Amino acid sequence: MTTELENSRWSVISERGREASGLTYEAARRLVHRLGAEGRHGLCIITDEAASRIDVAAIDSKIISGTPV
Repeated sequence: MTTELENSRWSVISERGREASGLTYEAARRLVHRLGAEGRHGLCIITDEAASRIDVAAIDSKIISGTPV
C-alpha cells in the first residue's frame, strides 16, 4: 500500500511558476534542494491539484512589472 507521499501527485513551484509536477514527495523535495542551490526563490511543494489553480500568467506579469507576488 502506498502513502500519499509516495504517489506522483506533487508539484514544485517557485517565483517563476510551476517548475515540475507529477512527482513523488521525495522527488519534489530533491528538486527543491537542487533549485535552492541554484539560487531559485519562493520554492514550495504543493499538490498538483493546488498547482493547477495558480494563475501563472498573473504571477508572471507581477514579476515582470516588479510588483511583489
